[in-house]
Amino acid sequence: MNNKKQTAVVVIPTYNEVDSIGKMIDHLFKKTFPQIKNWHCKLLVVDDTSPDGTYKVVQEKQKKYKDLYLLLNKEKAGIGNAYVKGFKEAMNKLDADTIIEFDSDFQHPPETIPAMLKEIENGADYVLGSRKIKGGSNPKGWGFKRVFFSEVGGFTARFILFFPFKNFFKITDPTTGLKASRVKGFVNKMDMDNLYTKSFAYKLEFLFKMVLLGAKIKEIPLQFGLRTVGESKIEPKTAADTLKTVLHVRLYDDPFVKKFLKFGTVGFIGYLVNATLLQLVANLGQPEWMAWGVSTEAAIISNFTLNNIWTFKSDKIKGLSALTKKFLQFNFTSAGALIIQTVVGTIGVSVFGAQYRQLLLPFIILFLVLPYNWIMYNKIIWKKK
Repeated sequence: MNNKKQTAVVVIPTYNEVDSIGKMIDHLFKKTFPQIKNWHCKLLVVDDTSPDGTYKVVQEKQKKYKDLYLLLNKEKAGIGNAYVKGFKEAMNKLDADTIIEFDSDFQHPPETIPAMLKEIENGADYVLGSRKIKGGSNPKGWGFKRVFFSEVGGFTARFILFFPFKNFFKITDPTTGLKASRVKGFVNKMDMDNLYTKSFAYKLEFLFKMVLLGAKIKEIPLQFGLRTVGESKIEPKTAADTLKTVLHVRLYDDPFVKKFLKFGTVGFIGYLVNATLLQLVANLGQPEWMAWGVSTEAAIISNFTLNNIWTFKSDKIKGLSALTKKFLQFNFTSAGALIIQTVVGTIGVSVFGAQYRQLLLPFIILFLVLPYNWIMYNKIIWKKK
C-alpha cells in the first residue's frame, strides 16, 4: 500500500509586499500547513525583483523553512506571467500534485487552504473561492466604485465565457484569485506559453481552459479581506484587457462557438441561394407556395453539402450509401424547416404583401429555421457516435 502524501504547492506572486510577505510565510508554516495531515505542503514565492526588497525577506525566511522556495524574475511582467512561471516551477521542480493560487496580503484567508485541499481529496479538479455563494463576501471597506466594477466585471466575464450553458450558472465568481488546480490531466495539459495575456485576465483564460479539459469544479465560500498594506496587482488597463481576453477565448478556443460560426456562414450561403431562387421562381409567375418550396429545397441541398465538408468535418459522412441515407434523412428533418418557411412565408406575403417577401425571409430563417436546424444537425444528422 502506497502511503506517500500528495504534494500541494502554494504559489504567491509578489511585488513590493515587504510588509506582508514575512507574516504570511510565518502564518502558513506555523499555523496552516501543520494542520494539513494528508498533504506535503510547499510554498513558492514568485517575486519580480521588488524594489522594496520583498525577495530578501523570503530569502531570510528560507533559512528557517525548508519547504519555502523563491523564484526571482528580473523585471515586473504581470501577475499572469508570475503565476505561469510559478506553475511550471511547481510542476517541474517541486513535484506538485495540486497548485494553489494565493496572495500574500491576507485578502485570501489561509484557513481556506485546508478546505480547498479537502475538496481535491473528495474528487474536485478545480476548487474556486467564491465571494458570491453563501458564506462568501466582498470586503466591507470597499467603496461603491470598486464593488460596482467587481460585480459588473465578474458578471460580464461570466456571460461572455459561458452563456447560455450550465457553467454560466455553476461558476459564480470567475474573477476570483483563490484557486486550487489538480495538475495531472489538467494543468500539465495546458499550453501556458501562449496565453492571450500576462495580466489579471490570465485567470479567466485559465478557468475557461480548465472547463474545456473537463475539470470537475467546486466552489467554496471566500470572505475576501481588505488590503491594508502592499500594492494591488490590478493594473490600470485591467478592464479593457479582461474584455479583450474573454472575447478571444470564447471566439477562438470554444469548439461550440467555432462550429456555430461555421454553421452560421453555411446558413448565410444557403440564405443567398434561397433568396435568389425565391425571387427568380416568383418572377416566373409560379404559385407562391412553389416559389418558397423550390428555393428552400435548394438551400437545403447547399446546407447539407457545405456542413458535411466543413462545419461537421470531424463527423463527416463518407461513402455513397451513407451519404444517400443521410441526405434523405437530412431532407426528412429539414422538412420541418421547409414547412416552417413555406407556411410562414406564404402567410406573411398574404398579410403584408409580396413587396415584403425579401424582408420576411431573413426573419423566418433567423428566428425559426436557424434554431430548428442547429438542433436537428447536432442531434440527428451529425450526431457524435
